[in-house]
Amino acid sequence: MPRPAAKPFLILAASAVALAGCATTADPSPQPRVAIETEAGRMVLELDLAHAPISTCNFLGYVIRRDYDTGSFFRTVVRATNTANPNPIDVIQAATEHGSDDASRPPIVLERTRDTGLRHTAGVISMARDGPDSATSSFFIVTQDTPSLDFGGARNPDGQGFAAFGHLIEGLDVARAIQMSPADDQEALTPAIKITSARVVGAIPAACHP
Repeated sequence: MPRPAAKPFLILAASAVALAGCATTADPSPQPRVAIETEAGRMVLELDLAHAPISTCNFLGYVIRRDYDTGSFFRTVVRATNTANPNPIDVIQAATEHGSDDASRPPIVLERTRDTGLRHTAGVISMARDGPDSATSSFFIVTQDTPSLDFGGARNPDGQGFAAFGHLIEGLDVARAIQMSPADDQEALTPAIKITSARVVGAIPAACHP
């Protein structure tokens, strides 16, 4: 997200050129799924390759290379206490061991909800970012409906919103438990919740093969 008040919000990415095929190739296979095991429990995501191919293939690239296995959920934002921002949100944010400003791969093009038709409802996964086209590996999961994260919303001052690209089909209770875990006054989870593994469930879509 934008870098709200004291701490940057969500950031993530991968080369638009390298993923151009993802953006234009229709894939008839079922929507890909990813199981994330954490110290707090298991979550399963169904990704929307059809509507958000760039973000989906980018995320799968990090999963396939097992980059999230040494990462963590490191940030929580709770609407009830996020009163310093006029557009409070309910999310948990994760990243690889490189952190939210992950420079290990180039950033990706922002897939705006205006264009994808997706929305930041409870359980949705979305890419963290600072400016447009700056997302890399960091992602966040929405725990309550939060329309201010959509295109035209005011959570990020640029009004471009964030790139939703899938949703939880299992483990929303786990995400909400992580959100309510101990945190400091900078919204950092104390301690961070480690990700022990992130794996594709089933086949990797042809459009997203490395």
